[in-house]
Amino acid sequence: MTTAEFIREYRERDIRQLALQANRFPDVDMPYALDQIQGWQIARRKLPKWAACDGVIFPPHLSMEQCSSEPTAQYKLNLAMEWAEIVGHAPRMTDLTGGFGVDFSFTSCAFAAATYVERNEQLCHIVEHNLPLLGLNNATVVCADAVEYLSTVEPQTMLFLDPARRDEHGAKTVMLADCTPDVVQLLPQLLEKSRFTMLKLSPMLDWHKAVDDLQGTVREVHIVSVGGECKELLLVLSTVVESELKVYCADLSTASDTSSLFVYTPGSSAPVVNSKLKTQNSKLVHEPNASIMKAGCFDELALAYGVSPVSRNSHLFLSDEPVEDFPGRSFVVERVTTMNKGELRKALVGIEKANIATRNFPLTVAELRKRLKIKDGGDVYIFATTTTEGEHLLLISRKYR
Repeated sequence: MTTAEFIREYRERDIRQLALQANRFPDVDMPYALDQIQGWQIARRKLPKWAACDGVIFPPHLSMEQCSSEPTAQYKLNLAMEWAEIVGHAPRMTDLTGGFGVDFSFTSCAFAAATYVERNEQLCHIVEHNLPLLGLNNATVVCADAVEYLSTVEPQTMLFLDPARRDEHGAKTVMLADCTPDVVQLLPQLLEKSRFTMLKLSPMLDWHKAVDDLQGTVREVHIVSVGGECKELLLVLSTVVESELKVYCADLSTASDTSSLFVYTPGSSAPVVNSKLKTQNSKLVHEPNASIMKAGCFDELALAYGVSPVSRNSHLFLSDEPVEDFPGRSFVVERVTTMNKGELRKALVGIEKANIATRNFPLTVAELRKRLKIKDGGDVYIFATTTTEGEHLLLISRKYR
C-alpha cells in the first residue's frame, strides 16, 4: 500500500490508533500520512471546501489549528471587495504573512493579481501546490521575509498582514507592538505602499489600544465571532479614505451567512439603566453575542435597540416587547428571585436542570449551581446578576422562539 492509498483509506480513523499500528505498513511514510490525515480531519470541520478537494496537502498540526475557518475567510473576502471598490484602484494585493494560505486563497479572489509572501519554505511549497487545485491562477508565491519584501514591493491596492502573536519563547503576546512583524514600526511603509491595509489580529488584543497605536489611520474595526466565540479582530487602515472610525460586530453562523451584524460609531450617549427588574410583566432579557462583548459597545447597543441595561456592569439588557434582529440571544423572563432561601425555594419549584450564567455576580457558575442544587442542561436559563442598587437577583428564563 502506498502512502497516498493509506491516507485515502484511513483518513477517518483515529490517528493515535494508526500510529500504534505503524509496523503493519512498512511502505507508508507514516509521519507524513498522519499529518495529512489529521490535517484533513481538521479541514473537514474548518475548511470543508478544501477537505473536499482531492490532492490538497495539509501542513503540520499547529498551522492547521491557527489558520482561519471558511466563514471568517469569506468575511475577509467580502471586506476586501468592498474596500477595493471604495478606493477605486488597480486590483492588486499582497499577503505579507501568508501562512497556510487560507485567507490568501479567499481575499485574492477580489483582485486581478495577488502575491503570497511567506518566509517558511515548506509552507511556500505546500501553497504553491494547493492554489491551482483550488482554482486560483492569479497568484504568485514568494518565499521571503515580510519586512524585507515590503521595502521592495510596488504600490498595491491592498496589503494583508496576520502578524505572529507569540514571542521567541512561544508565549502569547497581547500588545500590537509585541507581534511579529511590528505593524506599528511598519506603519509608514504600509500606508505608502497600499491604498488600504487589512490587519488580522488576536481577539485577545485591546482594540482601543491598537487603534490608538496606529495613529488615526484605522477606518474600520471588525470583531468577528463564529458560533458564539470571538475569533478575530480585523483592522482596516487607510489614508486614501478619510472617515469616522466605525466598529462592526459580526457573529457568523455558516460559511456564507452573517447571522447578525451591529455597526456603530464609538461615542454614543449612555442609556437609562433599568430600575424595574422586579416587575413581572413578561419582560425579555437579552444577552449580546461575543463580538458585542468584545467591543464593549453596550451603551450604543442599548440606544440602537431600545433596550435597557440591568445595571452598568451586567451586560444584560431588558425590554417589555420582543426586539427583532437583536445581535445575541433573547429570553422570556418567567420569574425573578432574590437569593433569599424562601424565595429561591418557591422560584425553583419543578426545575431540576438549568443553564446558568453569571453577570456581575459574586458567585461563579459552579458555586451557584452547587448552592441551587440544579444539574446542567435543559431548556431553562438562569441569569444571575446584580442590580444598580446592589441587589443579587436570578432571572429564570426560557429562550424566546
